[in-house]
Amino acid sequence: DRRTPSHPALQHESPPQGDQGRRRGRCPAAMPSPRSSPAGRAAPVPSPSCAAVAFRSLLAADLRFSRQLGVCAGERSAWGSARPLLRLLEVSGHGVPWLAGTLYGLGRSESPAGREVLLNLLFALVLDLVLVAMVKGLVRRRRPTHNKMDMFVTISVDKYSFPSGHATRAAMVCRFVLHHLVLAIPLRVLVVLWAIIVGISRVMLGRHNVTDVAFGFIMGYMQYNVVKYFWLSPLSAPALFAVWNQ
Repeated sequence: DRRTPSHPALQHESPPQGDQGRRRGRCPAAMPSPRSSPAGRAAPVPSPSCAAVAFRSLLAADLRFSRQLGVCAGERSAWGSARPLLRLLEVSGHGVPWLAGTLYGLGRSESPAGREVLLNLLFALVLDLVLVAMVKGLVRRRRPTHNKMDMFVTISVDKYSFPSGHATRAAMVCRFVLHHLVLAIPLRVLVVLWAIIVGISRVMLGRHNVTDVAFGFIMGYMQYNVVKYFWLSPLSAPALFAVWNQ
């Protein structure tokens, strides 16, 4: 017989069955994954940064501490008997009574200076509602799980928790009143205490976490700076004042 001579480079031993299947691509499960190293070992998963760990720890502590302070979250809570009183505080810091009261005062006021102050208070309240709704819509932090959804007059974004609209409004109104109303020292102290207690009551009722209220106070304090910068007067907004003077 005439046989084709074998070339030395083509002569090799047949590999073991496992190696042969791996070389021919018959065992995709044994193929190294895209995240594997060249040696076939899994690449190390990057560890979270110190900032991420600190942030998660802060959120966990915030949730735990807020739950402990929610002593009036329900009728059967530790301080459940004080819940009706705190709900009155909730109404006192709500936007609807403040808007209604400001509009009523504008309609009844006969003093140009009084109308100017009330008109800017109305501007501040509307600004607060818009900014809080925007931040809540962006952050979308859910309210605490122990909260009882029986809040006074809520809208769509009120299902979110961050920041506390009551805290922003209380801080902003407090600063506005102290700057534009002549009050005796005891009344000024009461205004400050009202703002602080309204914020604390939000945590006690289970409506918000501690960080929601803390950021709300800071945001409300800064909102007054915006109102002060864009202060409405007969010179800056003559058409607006002409409407109210009719």
